[in-house]
Amino acid sequence: MSDEIRKITIVIPVFNEKDTLREILEQVEEAPLSDDDTELEREIILVNDGSWDGTKKILKEIESQNKSHIKIIHHKRNQGKGAALHSGFAAATGDVIIIQDADLEYDPWEYPILLDPILAGKADVVYGSRFMGGKPHRVLFFWHSIANRALTFVSNMFTNLNLTDVETCYKLFRTDIIRKLKLKQKRFGFEPEVTAKIAKIKGIRIYEVGISYSGRTYAEGKKIGFKDAVNAMCCILRYNLLP
Repeated sequence: MSDEIRKITIVIPVFNEKDTLREILEQVEEAPLSDDDTELEREIILVNDGSWDGTKKILKEIESQNKSHIKIIHHKRNQGKGAALHSGFAAATGDVIIIQDADLEYDPWEYPILLDPILAGKADVVYGSRFMGGKPHRVLFFWHSIANRALTFVSNMFTNLNLTDVETCYKLFRTDIIRKLKLKQKRFGFEPEVTAKIAKIKGIRIYEVGISYSGRTYAEGKKIGFKDAVNAMCCILRYNLLP
């Protein structure tokens, strides 16, 4: 295990997730960080991005518990996932940052798989891919999978990376790496922007590991749509072609 890694920060952007928030927080608190995580400290940062469905009330209840390893940040109005992540990154004190959605699509019990390349001193960045490996996946939308693969393909053309899932939530960064980047995108454009900017860092070591995926339907609260795919394509072109 890398001697430099002592604390892991999990950043959770939250927008109208009252039905899943308590469960995901419980999982994030209980999930192991490695096969032997006794030496690793855990920090959890929840960023409430202007929720109005009762999420804020739940977060206030969590705040009242005064758990030292949990920080909660409130945005007065909804700004987008990227903006929530910017706030979380700025507040992080860990050596490694994990991005975790609050909607139960991604399984925190897979943290050891995701962290292993960094803890072994092999990687600076790790992506958890929904499209590689033998992990279980819920079968859902054909056109979503096509859009994800198309965005990954075009992104790879410009970055010269061979990623299989650029739009995945599960991205892990050494904190010193992510703080070098001047990130601008406040919504779902964060994914192609951070990939383009990470790829430009000389000597960066990027790994990808297979993960499971329990996707949601729109009736269950899924938020990303066609407009976000179009914006993602524009961000791929913008952040790869412009300085």
